Amino acid sequence: MSNENTVLARYPDYEVCIGMEVHVQLATKSKIFCSCSNVAVAQANSTICPICSGYPGVLPVLNAQVVEFAVMAALATNSHINLYNEFSRKHYFYPDLPKGYQVTQGELPICENGFVSIKTDSGEDKKIRLFRIHMEEDAGKNIHDAAQGRSLVDLNRAGTPLIEIVSYPDLSSAGEVRSYLKSLRNTVMYLGICSGNMEDGAFRADTNISVRKKGAAELGVKCELKNINSFKFIADAIEYEVERQIELIEAGGRVTQQTRLWDTKEHKTYSMRSKEGAADYRYFTDPDLPPVCLTQEYIDAVAAKMPELPDVLFARLISEYGLSEYEAEILVSDKSVADYYQQAHAHHKSKLLINWVMRDVLGFCKESKIAIENIALKPVMLAELIALIESGKINSKIAQDVFKDSIKSGESPRDYIARNNLEQLDDEAEIEKIVIELLAKNAQQVAAYRAGQVKLFGFFTGQMMIVTKGRGNPQKIQQLLKKHLDS
Repeated sequence: MSNENTVLARYPDYEVCIGMEVHVQLATKSKIFCSCSNVAVAQANSTICPICSGYPGVLPVLNAQVVEFAVMAALATNSHINLYNEFSRKHYFYPDLPKGYQVTQGELPICENGFVSIKTDSGEDKKIRLFRIHMEEDAGKNIHDAAQGRSLVDLNRAGTPLIEIVSYPDLSSAGEVRSYLKSLRNTVMYLGICSGNMEDGAFRADTNISVRKKGAAELGVKCELKNINSFKFIADAIEYEVERQIELIEAGGRVTQQTRLWDTKEHKTYSMRSKEGAADYRYFTDPDLPPVCLTQEYIDAVAAKMPELPDVLFARLISEYGLSEYEAEILVSDKSVADYYQQAHAHHKSKLLINWVMRDVLGFCKESKIAIENIALKPVMLAELIALIESGKINSKIAQDVFKDSIKSGESPRDYIARNNLEQLDDEAEIEKIVIELLAKNAQQVAAYRAGQVKLFGFFTGQMMIVTKGRGNPQKIQQLLKKHLDS
């Protein structure tokens, strides 16, 4: 299928309306209503208790840190915080939901009416309105064993604390959705309330898509794309679904409200089930959980502990560190990368630093498929390497060799240089002696150079680097070669 922009170009009378429901798995030590560990483990059903397993007659107790994290998310997304909010039961049946209902927040959520600012496809600023943010528990996990023809249930994830961030249908392209999700994911990671790991389901999004004729007052019938765990797959699924809906309407059909899944191999969506409405879930206030009553003093205390957010860091990297908008954007887009750069900068302030981080460090991470926080070359070591370059202890060629070893071995650049005798040959008299010997051994090339074949200067430079084993000071080598070749 063609991409979304082509679809809309072919159907200029249509527009797309997209709303997002983002589930953020909170990085608390324990689950939302019990003291079971909230750390993922391999052994199934090993971090459960009667509360998160849904035994009858047990009483849940709210984890206070879940409330704090929800308030932090509200403050970071410009949301109104309801001082009085309460939990509800949302009824539906899945094998991995042992109680037969999910504890969530219904009519009285903790947060409402916020917004997230994004860049549109054309580079303009746009505010995406948030309908609500609410706290809830996660369900367990079904494991399908096709070979045995059975399904197994792992309840380790049951009771994991979530906040769900629900937007209005203000997004109008796959590009805007990608920008929105990246911004939101970055925000919760900077807050320290979520790992942001999409592969593990810590940050996952359901996408509600509808199309309508431009100028129409009513939204079109929406379809929900569920459980897609990468930005690329979400964008691909949106592009497919937009075209599917437009083609259906143009053929005289009607879009029906339903939940659809994305097939990553076939690159198309398929129907999972008809979409439930609020009445189907039979919400009512949870009788086992008291209302959550907050005070302004509590909110102010949480606000005082808020870490630096991405937009503030972006501005500071430009004003304090002298980076370009492009450089600052690359760093801010990944908190670990921004942290790495700032830690290295604290040890050695240099304009070379950003180039080494963006070109060499990130290049290695991409090629090796390793996160920056897991590389052996720590920020202080990169700072040490750059200081050695700028002090003239090593040249850029040797620096590359040192970098390639240290980023894998973890040996400090200074120790590696000393162990391999790589410190730059900087003594002018010694370099001049080598130049004279080299020219004497290559009299034919010297004569050709002096006869006008000036490109041979590169030959002499290369030979000097070979003779000095890459240790020669490049500037002094060139100066002394010119002195003796042009004399």
